[in-house]
Amino acid sequence: MHHGFYDPDSTASVSDHRAAQIRMIEESLRFANVSDVSTKWPKSIVDVGCGIGGSSRYLAKKFGATSVGITLSPVQAQRANALAAAQGLAHKVSFQVADALEQPFSDGQFDLVWSMESGEHMPDKAKFVGELARVAAPGGTIIIVTWCHRNLDPEEESLKPWEQDLLKRICDAYYLPAWCSIADYVRLLQSQSLQDIKSEDWSRFVAPFWPAVIRSALTWKGLTSLLSSGQKTIKGALAMPLMIEGYKKDLIKFAIITCRKPE
Repeated sequence: MHHGFYDPDSTASVSDHRAAQIRMIEESLRFANVSDVSTKWPKSIVDVGCGIGGSSRYLAKKFGATSVGITLSPVQAQRANALAAAQGLAHKVSFQVADALEQPFSDGQFDLVWSMESGEHMPDKAKFVGELARVAAPGGTIIIVTWCHRNLDPEEESLKPWEQDLLKRICDAYYLPAWCSIADYVRLLQSQSLQDIKSEDWSRFVAPFWPAVIRSALTWKGLTSLLSSGQKTIKGALAMPLMIEGYKKDLIKFAIITCRKPE
């Protein structure tokens, strides 16, 4: 259930989530200068925390690249491989069970290291960033799109108690470890001597996502699907208003952070 990228100034419908999710991929590539015609297109891609492989399949088709996705879930990996085969991409795209913090790849293997909304699931952000940097090829690009909390002010040592409480409730609902800020990610990338580091808060572009998902869940089809999906999914659905609250109060930041590995 990846976020979509919506135009906050547009009056167009936000109901086409698939189109918005594709825009999220394209805008991420544009931000990282990967989609620029003057840039060398990636030929090898790793999708870290791939889910059922939507990004991997899209990127492989766009660039004519080979892509490998990793996930902790055997069910996700099986489903992702089945979808790749059904779309005639099994020769280009593959998925396997692996830990993002201990990736089974050699150093410098991938032109594009892609992490779409998986960073928030990583219990050790430093190790996560270290592995992304390790498997990136010299000159390769790293793209991280993830949930963060707001940057702390210079005089602050931690988030306010109410902010910590709200994040804890969200983390409990979605089985997430502690979050970090965009500034924390930038510092971690700097510690790896990566270049062209840039970041941006895209919260305003994803703000319509959660209300739209709630509206779709309140249809008869949505409710019946939700009730049959199990307790964990229901628990996550009930936490959606907490996400909306976090965005409205500028606590939650939807972040993109990109960089390049030195050649």
